[in-house]
Amino acid sequence: MNPPPSSRRPAGMPDSGNVKYAIAAIGFLAASGALFAWRSCSSRSEAVAPPAPMPSLTASTPTVDPKLDDIPLPPPPEDKPVPGTGPKIVYTTVAGGCDGKCSQQYSTPELGQALQVRAGQARRCYNQALSQDSTLKGHVSINVRIGPSGNVCSATVGANDMGSPAVANCAANVFRTTSGYPAPRGGCVDANVPLNFKPQGQ
Repeated sequence: MNPPPSSRRPAGMPDSGNVKYAIAAIGFLAASGALFAWRSCSSRSEAVAPPAPMPSLTASTPTVDPKLDDIPLPPPPEDKPVPGTGPKIVYTTVAGGCDGKCSQQYSTPELGQALQVRAGQARRCYNQALSQDSTLKGHVSINVRIGPSGNVCSATVGANDMGSPAVANCAANVFRTTSGYPAPRGGCVDANVPLNFKPQGQ
């Protein structure tokens, strides 16, 4: 008669409870290894990926907002005049003041010198007549009225004792046709300019 089989497992065979734990541990290790390998590959691909190209400033086309095209441009700045610039205004004095009573007290030294210059210029009237009559000589006085602005109001013969109206009228015309005299001081001036015509050396 054969003896009953022994309930003990052969040597080297694991217990059934330990087998379950061993299988679970192996599965956990395999899953952990797969997860680690996946993360390593993804991080390596991210590190190797080339950087995105920088946008070119020259090739880029600015985007235009169609709403901004409808906004009107601001008006140009207003040109304001700058003080001290622009056309120069010249103020002129209107000739006048020849009527009424004038006085010699308004005369100035500059005006007296200008009248003497005209008296010297009037001598050419006498020299022309002297070439035709060598005995011609005498005195002529010219009355000159000068306005407040130096304008010539009138120039007339006041006296003539030399017997030649042509010489006297020519002398008055020298005073009359001048462009102007130095302005008197305060008003018009009546001046009497005496002329003594005689040959040189007499």
